[in-house]
Amino acid sequence: DDRTALVFWNELGRQRALTYAELCDEVAVTADALRRCGVVAGDRVAGFMPNLPETIIAMLAAASLGAIWSSCSPDFGVNGVLDRFGQIAPRILFCTASYRYGGKEHQCLERVAEIVSQIPAIERVVIVPYRDASGDITANPRAVSWDDSRAGSTGAHLAFSRLPFAHPLYIMYSSGTTGLPKCMVHGAGG
Repeated sequence: DDRTALVFWNELGRQRALTYAELCDEVAVTADALRRCGVVAGDRVAGFMPNLPETIIAMLAAASLGAIWSSCSPDFGVNGVLDRFGQIAPRILFCTASYRYGGKEHQCLERVAEIVSQIPAIERVVIVPYRDASGDITANPRAVSWDDSRAGSTGAHLAFSRLPFAHPLYIMYSSGTTGLPKCMVHGAGG
């Protein structure tokens, strides 16, 4: 449990590490928060996130409930995200206010607001602190910070739902070069 599970680096260097025990605790708290939002097996949970520990935590939390995880890079424009997430109608969207790539800060909240306005199924937007924790989330009434979304969640016991071998786990996408991106569903047992 005290061995390193995740080491997070970005272009500025090493940022932090999580042990297996810490990862398990974070997943348990996040799963409890999703459960309190009513997320159940078969619901879709999406990430519009850079490669962060919280991205993995949110994915594992969704998987523990039998929810289906999907993600898009924050480098995508609004239409690219709508072409993908618009097909799967996620209930919860995880994002960051900004991220750093190629030596530049890139803002996300304006694109997130447009995405949310066009996908009515999104009930909650969870904004993970990363580069710019000061991003204004008040413009989106469905938005809540990572910390506030998890407030009151104990994560006392992490249990993974027992589901059929072929139960969907992830939805990935084709490139979209020949029309709308095609959804590729990966089963939990495959």
